[in-house]
Parts: sequence; structure tokens; C-alpha cells
Amino acid sequence: MGKIIAIANQKGGVGKTTSAINLASSLGVLEYKTLLVDADPQANATSGVGFEPKNIKTSIYETIINEVEPSDILLNTENPNLDILPAHIDLVGAEIEMINLPNREKMMRLALNKIKDDYDFIVIDCSPSLGLITVNALTAADSVIIPVQCEYFALEGLGKLLNTIKIVQSRLNSDLEIEGMLLTMYDQRLRLANQVVEEVKMHFQDMVFETIIHRNTKLGEAPSHGESIIMHDASSKGAVNYLNLAREILQKNDMTRISDEDKIIDLKDGE
Repeated sequence: MGKIIAIANQKGGVGKTTSAINLASSLGVLEYKTLLVDADPQANATSGVGFEPKNIKTSIYETIINEVEPSDILLNTENPNLDILPAHIDLVGAEIEMINLPNREKMMRLALNKIKDDYDFIVIDCSPSLGLITVNALTAADSVIIPVQCEYFALEGLGKLLNTIKIVQSRLNSDLEIEGMLLTMYDQRLRLANQVVEEVKMHFQDMVFETIIHRNTKLGEAPSHGESIIMHDASSKGAVNYLNLAREILQKNDMTRISDEDKIIDLKDGE
């Protein structure tokens, strides 16, 4: 049965979609069957793996609102172990349509349960809000990754997100765990970035991933080509960062295979 990981932060511009695309792609490269779920109406994860959202006729919106089978709308990416459940701008209206539904917080869980056994991992890219779709993602998830950018105001809003997670844990999904906090957009030359790393680690200690995502030009370029960083430039620092994050998650969940270590070393050698 696949592990469902939501990537959430109501603050925009923290590297949430970048992390969702590249973590899912890294797990796929390491030969774990992975599904990327685009639960953001902006559909950036959909375009980031090579699909034009305007051409998407059936999306996650239909699986939640119209109970269309998720297996019928999955799209295969160029990574043979990575599929995507795409999004469309229609998802904006889903929250309003869901308000009067009896199980409104559990619609995504019901949909993903139908295909959970087909994957090792399901990674959900949440929208930058704490609305009903994000609550659905947290209710469906086994764990949540919280990206935190290494910039001023990094901790702003984290309290509100952690409070939402606590509410979901107490009322909707008692099994939800925090997989970890992921430091993103790190520039080791900046004193502020180093201060943020120290502050986050001091506040949250073991909850913070050892892997830190560095600022990297290639990471910014990859989505414009409709590619993950690994497909765009496997030897870049961004690719190595996300492969190391994938390996850290595998180790944490006791799922590491010997070959995973070899692939990380190979990529480091080519950097």
C-alpha cells in the first residue's frame, strides 16, 4: 500500500510545487512507483511535468466532485515510474461545490484509496492556502512535508499551518504525521540564509530534514521545459538535493534498497 505524502504551506513562493515535482520524480528514478497529485488550481505541477493544463479535459476536480475513477484520468510522464493526476483551473470552484457535501473533508481520501495500492508513493502538491482542498489533502495523507524558504519571514504563518495540522489530526486523520520540514532556496553565501537554517533547526530540531535544497539556476529553468530537474539536468546540484531528500525519506520509512545508495553516489560523481 502506497504512502501518501502531502506537501503543504499556505505561504506562496516557498518551493512547494518544485519540491512536489522533484521529490516525486526522484522517487520514480529510484524505481519506486510514484503518483504526483496536482491539488492546486494553478496546475503548476501538471505543466511542470510536461502537460498543458488548458488541454486537460478531465482532472482531479472530476474525481472529487463527479466521482470519476482516478485510474481513468492518470497521465504517464516521460519518467516510466511517475504518473500524474492532473489539475485544471476548474479546481478553484471545487471548494464551493463541496461545502454542502456530507464527507466534504474526505473526498480526496476516498478517491486516492481506489489507487493507493498501485503505488509505492503518492505525493500531493497542495495549493498555497488552508482551504478545503488542502484540508482534503491532509485528511488523505499519511504524512506532510512543510517547505520553509531560507529567507526573511520564513517562520511567518508556520504556527497557523501547524495548528491546521493539529485540527486535522484530532478530527479527521489521527494517523497524519509530520514527515519533516524542508529548508528550500538556501544560498550559503548569505548570512540571513544561515541564520534561518539555525533558527528553524533550533525551533523544530528533529522535525527538520538533513537535506537542504540550494538555490539553483537549473531548478528554476526545468519547469519552463516541462521537465523535472532530474530529466532536465541530472548532474545539477538541484537534482542531487532532491535525490538525497528522496533517499532520506526512504531511510526514514525503512524502504531503502542497496541500489538507491549507488545511484546517489553516481550522480554526485557527475556533479
